[in-house]
Amino acid sequence: MDPRMAWIQPEQKRPANVLWMRVWETSQRRNHCYSLRVNTPALAATEKPINKDSESDSPTSDSSSAIGDSMSAHPTKLHFNFSEDLHNFNNSLQQHYQRLHTQIIMDNQLKHHPVRKRSDNKASTYGMNYFMSHSNGSHLCGTPWATRQYSPGVNGLHEEIVDFYHFMSPRPEEEEMRRDVVNRVVAVIKDLWPMAKVEIFGSFSTGLYLPTSDIDLVVYGKWEQPPLQQLNQALRQNKVAEPFSIKLLDKATVPIIKLTDRETDVKVDISFNVETGVKAARFIKDHLKKYSVLPYLIFVLKHFLLQRDLNEVFTGGISSYSLILMVISFLQLHPRIDCRASNINLGILLIEFFELYGRHFNYLKTGIRVKDGGAYLAKGEIMKVMENRYRPSMLCIEDPNLPGNDVGRSSYGAMQVKEVFNYAYLVLSHAVYPLSRSYPNRNMESPLGRIIKVTQEVIDYREWIIQQWGNRHNARMMDINGKLL
Repeated sequence: MDPRMAWIQPEQKRPANVLWMRVWETSQRRNHCYSLRVNTPALAATEKPINKDSESDSPTSDSSSAIGDSMSAHPTKLHFNFSEDLHNFNNSLQQHYQRLHTQIIMDNQLKHHPVRKRSDNKASTYGMNYFMSHSNGSHLCGTPWATRQYSPGVNGLHEEIVDFYHFMSPRPEEEEMRRDVVNRVVAVIKDLWPMAKVEIFGSFSTGLYLPTSDIDLVVYGKWEQPPLQQLNQALRQNKVAEPFSIKLLDKATVPIIKLTDRETDVKVDISFNVETGVKAARFIKDHLKKYSVLPYLIFVLKHFLLQRDLNEVFTGGISSYSLILMVISFLQLHPRIDCRASNINLGILLIEFFELYGRHFNYLKTGIRVKDGGAYLAKGEIMKVMENRYRPSMLCIEDPNLPGNDVGRSSYGAMQVKEVFNYAYLVLSHAVYPLSRSYPNRNMESPLGRIIKVTQEVIDYREWIIQQWGNRHNARMMDINGKLL
């Protein structure tokens, strides 16, 4: 089971699962963590202890010769030592996993600031299978939003999606922190180019940002070429970001500077003279007013991809803008439900979204259009209006603000996203099926918790933000209220 896609479901937690998870994880980690040398029954004739410091899995020539001699002298010894060697094997596995478990716990206890690697994804659930296979099952793991008993079936899933949305929605302290980050970066830009204009777009502009989402900025000015190097030097001199975190993507379709704020660990992307991002933000805001269910689905789906490292094109996923357009198209073209109503069951919509894009949508021949009420088009029709007769990508989404642009053109890992959508459809469908009430361990996991987890690192990060920016936010609000009075 690929831990980036899925993790163990409650009804799968059995003794056999623990054994096979150990075998699987050993095979995955042996080259990265500890080299585990195991005596198999075929090599059991020699009673040499396992060398834990060995860097190789193969026996030495001396041990091989000893094995041969022992086998010829004692041909029946293999049978009698099987139980003992199996016991030694299990003991070796247990010691290996005790060390591994200790190391993972130590890694998770590292705070986000300032020690942790800034390139890590705090929301990633890679390794979640290990903890779930060894948990005692006394609580819901990784679902801090699930604080009540939900109704059975899709009604319970609807209730849980609402709770997840309220739990993950931006808090005032998080917005305050991001405003500080923007002000620091803007100060550097204004110091370089006093007449430059800086605008925010992307998720921070629309309000659809997760706790670890980045900030998108665009700088408008009079340059023949984007001044990436000048801004790079200024950011380094002002120590806004760690030097190793600053990356210049000057060969990209849209040249940008990527950096990670030194104080908050927030990632920032800066582009120059690109209006499409701001227009896209306006387009999304307009549809947020039209579809009240849109933000609930977006928060669930963005986190669903984020924890699997499928939320960015260069990590094998799709962009947030592509995902939002897919959701808008799904709502526009829903065959039965008027998705502009406010009393829609979110559980049904989420399952049907996964069913559409995980099982039924024809990625080879069909493109997505969201403007003018939305439509599905043959890719051949889209290709006629594309720049330089560019061949449509696997995930072909017509840009509503820039005719001829394919939003999904760089989503080379779109089929991985299709695969996890299909997985989510299967899991949620079974979770809300009436038969699921008879599942063993059914109370160990909430329906949404079967496909979504919130890591402890994300929870700790949000608590740190509240501690650091809570007083600043309260002081600012008091100042605003004082001026109003």
